[in-house]
Amino acid sequence: MKRKLIAEFIGTYFLVFAGTGAVVINELTKSLTHVGIAITFGLVVMALIYTFGHISGAHFNPAVTIGFLVHRDMNPKEALLYIMTQAIAGVAASSTLLWLFGNVANLGATLPRNSWEQSFILEFILTFILMMVILGSAVHGKAVKQFAGVAIGGTVGLMAMFAGPICGASMNPVRSLGPALVSGTLQHLWIYIVATILGAVAATLVYQTLHE
Repeated sequence: MKRKLIAEFIGTYFLVFAGTGAVVINELTKSLTHVGIAITFGLVVMALIYTFGHISGAHFNPAVTIGFLVHRDMNPKEALLYIMTQAIAGVAASSTLLWLFGNVANLGATLPRNSWEQSFILEFILTFILMMVILGSAVHGKAVKQFAGVAIGGTVGLMAMFAGPICGASMNPVRSLGPALVSGTLQHLWIYIVATILGAVAATLVYQTLHE
């Protein structure tokens, strides 16, 4: 279990560091653009899956961990340890960015562009799709698992590409938690915790209905 938690910490740290770091650096330099930020998120997820997938399952996301708990791939104690580790890693990554660059762009915090309802529904749908891709490409018995990283990373990049300007395209409670806590931007954090978890759980239940 120790190896799994270390892998989850390192993976979640670099996911938040690189992804939200791209938001910060784009604010400072205007060089990455929204497309570059989306590609950064997709590529870091893909790289981390291939690096740590065989150790911890490469969750890096409490919503995904809860989805696997519902799918009965792990027990509640393991899930709780994963989530605590992911949360600490997300805060550590945002703290590093604050130290390096200051509180620029709220450290990449996710915020609704329009109404909270719009962002809530978008985050639910995005996380639902992401969880379905994870289960279909990395868990299903007939999946070609060596391509799971490409499928999942590509999905994250795609979702960030089209939905990022509206809702932030979090799909991950700790990707939002770290920047929100460290920058003090807490007013809409609940959306990115509740909607993403509900989306992952709903996807897992639908997947079980379809495949099992």
